[in-house]
Amino acid sequence: MVNKAWFQTATAIVMTLIIITLVMNVGVLFQPAAIVLSTVFIPLLAGGLLYYVTMPIQKFLERRGVGRGSSIFTIFVIILIVITALVLIIAPMIVNEIQKFVARWPLIQHEIAYLFDFVLEQTERFDIDIGNPINELVDQGLFLLRQITVNFFSIVANTVTALLTLILIPFFFFFMLKDHEKLIPTITRPLKGSFRGFVVKLLNNIDKTLASFVQGQIIVSIILAALLYIGYTLIGLEYALLLAIFALFMNVIPFIGPWIAYFPALILALIQDPILVIGVSIITLVAQQIDGNIITPNIIGNTLKLHPLTVITIVLAAGNIGGFIAMLIAIPFYAVVKVIVVSIYDYREDLRESMFRHIE
Repeated sequence: MVNKAWFQTATAIVMTLIIITLVMNVGVLFQPAAIVLSTVFIPLLAGGLLYYVTMPIQKFLERRGVGRGSSIFTIFVIILIVITALVLIIAPMIVNEIQKFVARWPLIQHEIAYLFDFVLEQTERFDIDIGNPINELVDQGLFLLRQITVNFFSIVANTVTALLTLILIPFFFFFMLKDHEKLIPTITRPLKGSFRGFVVKLLNNIDKTLASFVQGQIIVSIILAALLYIGYTLIGLEYALLLAIFALFMNVIPFIGPWIAYFPALILALIQDPILVIGVSIITLVAQQIDGNIITPNIIGNTLKLHPLTVITIVLAAGNIGGFIAMLIAIPFYAVVKVIVVSIYDYREDLRESMFRHIE
């Protein structure tokens, strides 16, 4: 009976429930670890992103005989040059648009409230029952706008704290570039036999999956943001650079991210000139078609093999659980879990034999 699949599945479920119950009941014991993890999570995440983005550069340099120290130094110099160029060229444009946006924020807030009121009036005029959910959404939107205005100084304070946290990022990034080959051997050193080989292969697959996702998604996001900026500028949409930068971060979220970036552009277009809504919509659709048919297939391909409905479900669930950061990491996290599950399924016989051999 022990070897039956149903028995092993039931045992795994029971053990998982027991572990979850124990963790929930002794959560106080894990608070120090949780505090440490929350402190280093963002720097570690940012360092990992930089590592995967610059890893091709490091490999390119080292294949041509450049030493590890020199390759790391070169990468840091390149990053410094890019940051300097962004500060000198793009930063003044961003500051100018932010100043204009802040100066016009009360008017924009008033116009948004007017748009909501107009929609409600039209629904009442044509006797359309839009229901409580829409009314609640409007109330929440107006409340959010008020909160952003009231808590402006709190947002600035949190930004300063975040900047202090950024000091840790170069350290994580440096050691990832320096010692990344040592990570898998260190993790698998206590393991023996075929099980060790399985874990090594699994970790290499996870590394390749994360590298493919991060590198591809960032390249795609930059290209899409550039396309949107060019399009918004051509039609004369105000705050084109801010909207493109917002889209740059949103496009990291597959499928749903570009449409999140679409709504601020849509609202600002309505406020500036309703006719611009047509231009913004056309630009967004064209950019999505170029992305779906040309950019993503050639850069990312079908590495993750995720259905759009799966992506949307995962991203929305992650957003409800952990907010924006959870939305950003939801897809790579799911991809890693998928790699683990598929690998265990493919190698389950070897894994089972290896585990029982070590138990005996």
